[in-house]
Amino acid sequence: MPFDIIHFRGSEAILRKKHLVRDVQTTLAYIEEALSGAIYKRELTNMALSEMGWREDASLLNILAGRRYAYAGFKKGVALDCNLSSYEYLWTGLMRIQIGFDKGKLDTGILALNGFRGERSSLGTSVQLAKIEVEELYPSISCPCSVAFLYLGQPEIITEEEEAADGVSVSTADK
Repeated sequence: MPFDIIHFRGSEAILRKKHLVRDVQTTLAYIEEALSGAIYKRELTNMALSEMGWREDASLLNILAGRRYAYAGFKKGVALDCNLSSYEYLWTGLMRIQIGFDKGKLDTGILALNGFRGERSSLGTSVQLAKIEVEELYPSISCPCSVAFLYLGQPEIITEEEEAADGVSVSTADK
């Protein structure tokens, strides 16, 4: 499996009851494949989720009425939220899922995050850290939820020499 997924507070049973276990696994694998090595992930993520049926009803994506806050995807009472830039989105993503759960909008949520952490991190792997942090956030975050870690690789850093070779000029204001 190209990703790790951890379930908390009965979320796996909810996914099983809704017949979404295989769908979630397929969706996460598809996102991982579509985004591997990509620099701009948001548009590709939205496209992949649309193709997998997670963005069919845009009204269900909204977290709060009248606001632009939205889940990346929603299907059968399950919200899928993503931030594939950093692990630190864990708390924010869980809060977004908790709000939907408290409002009765969803039964569980899945948070997809970047699984890479610095090699010198004394806090362990992303999976180890998430297991501790999600439990420590209880009772503030009490909803059933799953956290998925995708390992998309590091995006390439384009150097000035490569840009110059491609005919792209870089101003000093961009640095």
